[in-house]
Amino acid sequence: VQLQASGGGSVQAGGSLRLSCAASGRTFNSYIIHWFRQAPGKERNFVAAISGGGGRTYAQSAKGRVTISRDNAKNTVYLEMNSLKPEDTAVYYCAARSTSVSPNRGDMSYWGKGTQVTVSS
Repeated sequence: VQLQASGGGSVQAGGSLRLSCAASGRTFNSYIIHWFRQAPGKERNFVAAISGGGGRTYAQSAKGRVTISRDNAKNTVYLEMNSLKPEDTAVYYCAARSTSVSPNRGDMSYWGKGTQVTVSS
């Protein structure tokens, strides 16, 4: 499966963004789609994941401000982020694996190119 993240941009603190991860391939709903983010000089960390059936998993730091959803008919997963903070500034990546949710970037089978999110104070 090929993944393409989009929707990043520059927003002020308190704002919102919706990121999209568009996937190619007819078996899209068999994959668990994950979002990770990587801030400058830091490791790539797990944000959220959603299974083909819609089961959601969030990193503790994302709970309450982030919502992950998917539209299998459009082969797209969304990451809606609210009340953004400067510390949310990062490149956001979507990734996929077929077996189970994992917070470990090394467990992903496929990655898309990232999309930059910049939050100014």
